[in-house]
Amino acid sequence: MSFSGKVKEELTKHISPARHCQIAELAAIMHFCGQYGCDKDGRYTIGFQTENEAVITKGFTLLKKTFNIDVDGFITEEQMAGFLSKIGNLDEPVSGLLLKNSCCQRAFLRGAFLSVGSMSDPQKGYHLEFVCTEEEKAEQLRGVMQGFGLDAKIVLRKKYHVVYLKEGSCIVDLLNICEAHKALMDFENLRIIKEMRNSVNRRVNCETANITKTVNAAARQIEDIEYLRDHYGFQNLPENLRQIAEVRLDNPDAPLKELGSYLNPPVGKSGVNHRLRRISELADRIRT
Repeated sequence: MSFSGKVKEELTKHISPARHCQIAELAAIMHFCGQYGCDKDGRYTIGFQTENEAVITKGFTLLKKTFNIDVDGFITEEQMAGFLSKIGNLDEPVSGLLLKNSCCQRAFLRGAFLSVGSMSDPQKGYHLEFVCTEEEKAEQLRGVMQGFGLDAKIVLRKKYHVVYLKEGSCIVDLLNICEAHKALMDFENLRIIKEMRNSVNRRVNCETANITKTVNAAARQIEDIEYLRDHYGFQNLPENLRQIAEVRLDNPDAPLKELGSYLNPPVGKSGVNHRLRRISELADRIRT
């Protein structure tokens, strides 16, 4: 099962204790993937357009708890009237009266994610999105998310309005808001492992680059020293440059600080670097 599927599985098992929160979550499910009407025999019907069986089960569970509507039973006109008075027109955003409390807003986001939400595998990247068919519903969803301090954005993808989050910290916050606590912990563990791996890779790459730089610099120094030896002669070098040239040839892999310790008297890293730079400048002059 995908990580997104695990989040939804956890959310389907969470039932808010308060009826107003249950209605807010049911409203989100209905407005994003629900339908209602009257069949050819004049019987009222309520259904959900989704391939996720767990979401369908959650929807009918909330119907039973909030309006005492049983999926296997007959929906009376009175029940349907009470349902419609709360849920409203599915072509429009959810009524703001259902989202006055922060707890109801949490339930609304939970229902929205169950209906049209998805997220990428956190081991590969951080991306969570809600795919909405109507712009007004996408704007309402973004507004609720921004009310919790989430940096939600909307992008038009073909005919859909996609509300999305890209930051790992924002996705963690949303999982917490929706009360998907197990998924949140799993996400955080994967995020920590990924960030540690990236940190190690950066350090290794940095150290590798430094080693490569040091090796290349030493190779150039030895090339310049050998050129001076063959075309100028060590006997023509000042004593301090002759010493460092001989020490470098004897220790081709040694770092500058170590080279300085072999001199008499010992010289610091900056002093060694200065002498080797003078040798390179001299070699360049002779080459030209």
